[in-house]
Amino acid sequence: MRPNKNDYAPYYERYISLVEGDDINKILSSQSKETQEVLNSFPGAMGSYCYEPGKWTVKEVIGHLIDTERVMAYRAMCFARGEHQQLPGFDQDAYVKFGNFNQKELFELIYEFRLLRDSNMLLAKGFTQEALQRRGIANKNEVTVLALLYIIAGHEKHHMNILIERYKKSYLNQ
Repeated sequence: MRPNKNDYAPYYERYISLVEGDDINKILSSQSKETQEVLNSFPGAMGSYCYEPGKWTVKEVIGHLIDTERVMAYRAMCFARGEHQQLPGFDQDAYVKFGNFNQKELFELIYEFRLLRDSNMLLAKGFTQEALQRRGIANKNEVTVLALLYIIAGHEKHHMNILIERYKKSYLNQ
């Protein structure tokens, strides 16, 4: 089952449209394996690389993926459990700025991302069909639990495409 367009704000279509398939648990699992393979192919020195001035480093992109997945999974858990209070948005640039991701080793961030995804896959597997359809308000927009899981997958795919196409190609062509 996939989310309907009325299950999320139009902004998130850019991520959800990147996700193929209708079994979110299988999608998250296969995506995790693919992502780990790609990230593990990055040499440690690439962690501090950015493909142009003013862009995040590879470590910061991975940190952003971690933060965003944490936020979206928290929202999914809250709404699946029947939370009725609105949840706040988050400022991705501030999160990256204060995340100190460049102080960590690249392999540590990759490992943290894998552990987070493993945890979130266990969370998602516990959601019933009814829970997946529950709605809540996050960042002033109505969203379903299922849509949040697809946003997690699509957001990751979006940034992995950027890491491969812009960062890795540029780094290897130095």
